[in-house]
Amino acid sequence: MRRRAVGTVQRRSLTALALGAAGLLLAGCTAAGQAGEGSGSDKGGDGDEAVKVGLVYSRTGLLAAYGKQYRDGFMAGLDHATKGTGKAGGHPIEVTEQDDAGDPGKAVSAAKNLIGKGYKVLAGTTDSGVALQMAPLAAQNKVLYVNGPAATDAVTGINDYTFRSGRQSYQDILTAGTILGDPKGRKVTVLAQDSTFGQANVAAVKAVLGARGATVGSVLAPPSATDLTPFARQVKAGGPDLVFVAWAGATAPALWTALDQQGVLNAGKVVTGLAGTASYPVFGAAGTKVSFLAHYFPGAGGDNAVEKAMIAGVEKAGGTPDLFSTDGFTAAQMIVRAVEEGGATDTAAMVKALEGWSFDGVKGRQRIRAEDHALVQPMFVARLDGTGAAARPELVSTQPMDAVAPPAKPSAG
Repeated sequence: MRRRAVGTVQRRSLTALALGAAGLLLAGCTAAGQAGEGSGSDKGGDGDEAVKVGLVYSRTGLLAAYGKQYRDGFMAGLDHATKGTGKAGGHPIEVTEQDDAGDPGKAVSAAKNLIGKGYKVLAGTTDSGVALQMAPLAAQNKVLYVNGPAATDAVTGINDYTFRSGRQSYQDILTAGTILGDPKGRKVTVLAQDSTFGQANVAAVKAVLGARGATVGSVLAPPSATDLTPFARQVKAGGPDLVFVAWAGATAPALWTALDQQGVLNAGKVVTGLAGTASYPVFGAAGTKVSFLAHYFPGAGGDNAVEKAMIAGVEKAGGTPDLFSTDGFTAAQMIVRAVEEGGATDTAAMVKALEGWSFDGVKGRQRIRAEDHALVQPMFVARLDGTGAAARPELVSTQPMDAVAPPAKPSAG
């Protein structure tokens, strides 16, 4: 395996970035899609060696909804990438699902068990804390690990065996920056709760937009606050060019109402993350006045044959395409590529097959950066049309993949 230079890398603390009202970030069955626990046989019916894939994700727990989206997308992607055969390079793909419930300890235990049974490929991971435990395990055991929705930037470049199938937090912030325009000399206010979650968002925006010349300040409300009008007034009084809202929890509807009533939404640009479909009603009447940075929503890919295939595949299996369906679909595409080009057991060859690979994905053209295994991909800006249960996202713009690419960093080996 080609080794990259090892350097001291300052990793920005974006792990806890949870954008949008629902907290965006903030995740054996056969290839035919039959769910279950346990592994399949070592050999396929035609004598070709089977490739065992361990899908470790949040089937239960706080991020179970995201985990389901990922899993449904993965099964649709596997069917699409193998052209319905369930095979890659003549090798049957056998998938075993394991529930980590968002617990790093459970995830590591499940992964060790699968590795002990000869699994050469692991995928999944809805939670960033879980991903940071899974990645070193993959390197120690020299298995291919394809991270899922977990967005922490620390996963990028963590080792030679770890790849990501979704976006990372840096891409979220860069997308928000496109709404602001040239950040040099502009004023940005982060509105968040005074918690680890909120403070991490402040640090993230400072690290990205502050480094590009913006003056970044914050308005932090106590997590227990229910009257949010004073904080909305404080934001407006500061006269920012951009308000970056990072809010999670039951008070989100009250927050957006306060921002609307105090004129914040009409005074300047307000941006937050677009979470899953279930979060759309939270914004109420304010949703039409907010700009949303978006990783994905159904229809964002435009006239895209791969996206159409994913949507059709998920719906055929009884699922509903949503925010993280694309992460699962992309992971399946990557694994099929790795096996077709690298074989069933040679992990080093699998890694080499993925490094630098460009391909058509659900979101459009995407590229796996060879230096650090970042997934360079387009991002979206959206708006909500309608309110309540009728609210639906509309695409405002697509940010080209290179325009929102995180800075490259050397692999840790």
